[in-house]
Amino acid sequence: MAVKEKIIDDIAVIEISGKLMAGDEIQDLHHKVKTIINKGIKKAVIDLSKVKWINSQGLGALISCLTSVQKAEGVLKIAGATEKVNSLFMMTKLITVFDSYDTVDHAIASFK
Repeated sequence: MAVKEKIIDDIAVIEISGKLMAGDEIQDLHHKVKTIINKGIKKAVIDLSKVKWINSQGLGALISCLTSVQKAEGVLKIAGATEKVNSLFMMTKLITVFDSYDTVDHAIASFK
């Protein structure tokens, strides 16, 4: 799994590619979110369009990121979940927890 960050206006976009599962990758994601928070950025989008699969630990990492951003009085949205990943969000009812968008552009536009 790879984690990249870019800033668009005042919104951090975190792109994840590969499989979101256990290990150092999850730590990398959470570290990236904490770095964004420490920079004072209050709006973030996690781009899941290149994520092939998420297991329970990956879901836990996303929830942890959401909690961290909310504690910092920020907003975290997810975007681009594939059909496979989206069905997992629906089965676990996490679709009701995350503010989810089809594309990163739609997620960014929703902040305005």
